[in-house]
Amino acid sequence: MAILPAQSALLESLPQRKTNDWRDEFHTNGYVVIKSAIPEDRARAYQQEAFKWLKSFGTELDIESPDTWTKQNLPIQSKINTFHNYAVMHEKFFWEARQEPGVLEAFSKLWGTDELLVSFDSLNVTFPNRKDVPRKATWQHVDQSPFRKGLHCVQGIINLSHAGPEDGGLMVYPGSHKLFERFFETQTDKSTWSKKDLYLFSDAQLEWYGIQPHKVCAEPGDLILWDSRLIHYGAEPTEKSDVIRTVIYASYTPASLASKEALETKAEIFKQWGGTTHWPHDNIVPREKRAFREDGTPDPKNREEPLNKPEITDQLLKLAGVLAY
Repeated sequence: MAILPAQSALLESLPQRKTNDWRDEFHTNGYVVIKSAIPEDRARAYQQEAFKWLKSFGTELDIESPDTWTKQNLPIQSKINTFHNYAVMHEKFFWEARQEPGVLEAFSKLWGTDELLVSFDSLNVTFPNRKDVPRKATWQHVDQSPFRKGLHCVQGIINLSHAGPEDGGLMVYPGSHKLFERFFETQTDKSTWSKKDLYLFSDAQLEWYGIQPHKVCAEPGDLILWDSRLIHYGAEPTEKSDVIRTVIYASYTPASLASKEALETKAEIFKQWGGTTHWPHDNIVPREKRAFREDGTPDPKNREEPLNKPEITDQLLKLAGVLAY
């Protein structure tokens, strides 16, 4: 987790720069919605590819029939409606969405460099009003360790579906990133800190912040960016929603922030078609490749590689940390 002086200078200077564009909103609120980063027709096409992937497991899943939105017809999901097994993060449509010009341009503009790494993150497909699973509890959190000071990671959602007030989507606590260091220094004991880039908040701790949560609304093709110090969580759709939330999580950071060891680990995970955390350049922790059923046994439908492999280009290999810039 050591930061070199040059890296530290970059991380500290970004929030201080006045740009008179959406970057000012990002640094002020801790998040921003970049409209139409991907043309709407392509975003909807990626959503259809995600649905095809879901149906490729040979079940009776019918996207048009809510009665089929059940556990037995879906690959195994995490507690937050995400798929991060089955090598989904390396499917062709996944990599094509990650390399959309508007997505890359946004992160390049924010970081001030075209030399980026991308996370091997998850797919989220949330079916509304499912009868076979209980509503999930909210888990307000940040994705940065208190041992890290300042801006280190910018997370992203490539939005492939409508996200209105009643639909599943991202909830944020605007401006909470600015209180990140003060909170940990005054409201916690340093002996309880972890180097893991995740911290869950209690209701009492959220009261200390005194910030009301805000639902981030977006349309297919919009890109949502947020500071990893920003308190956030994924909202379940209300009973009024009929939208199948479909998003790709994709975070990008400068390749210059990665150590040699991190790049080597990242490259090895890529070669194994594996997944990682939200972090592209550090905290390169491989996810479990196999999915497990509730009884602890491996899913017989597990996959070791993508069903439809991406086109391996120099750009892809650089984003994956395999090829140097």
